[in-house]
Amino acid sequence: MENGATIANDGDFDNTPTNLTKPTTAATLTIRVIKSFTFRTERSLVLHDVDLESTTVWQLKERVKQAVKTQPGWKPYRTVELDTLKLYTQAHGSKTTNLIINLDNDEWIFSDDSAMLINLGLENESEISFFNLALYQAFKQDPETKWE
Repeated sequence: MENGATIANDGDFDNTPTNLTKPTTAATLTIRVIKSFTFRTERSLVLHDVDLESTTVWQLKERVKQAVKTQPGWKPYRTVELDTLKLYTQAHGSKTTNLIINLDNDEWIFSDDSAMLINLGLENESEISFFNLALYQAFKQDPETKWE
């Protein structure tokens, strides 16, 4: 349907934004696992039923690392030391012009591993980047891409 609207059982359109369609105890998050900023190597991992009220930053990191370690198709990403999460965008929010990561707003980096995801403003349909902080800082100093 247009603009994300769905048809309810009674035939009326449901215009509820997707970030409000699920409870914060069963959110869907997209994790953008970044291998290389320079070559724009990224793969998305969709996590369903994440409890934002009881999941910490550390627990989310471990869940993603476990998926990268065990799920098929992730072998090229197993050599990267993933250590940092940063908000990429919220549902219905504006996206950055950089296709790999939001280079602005370093305050969106989740620096407290004990913080609950709900307290960081995460909601259903949030997108989060997961990457190596040293590689990110080097890329910020010289944001040149070599994939073209």
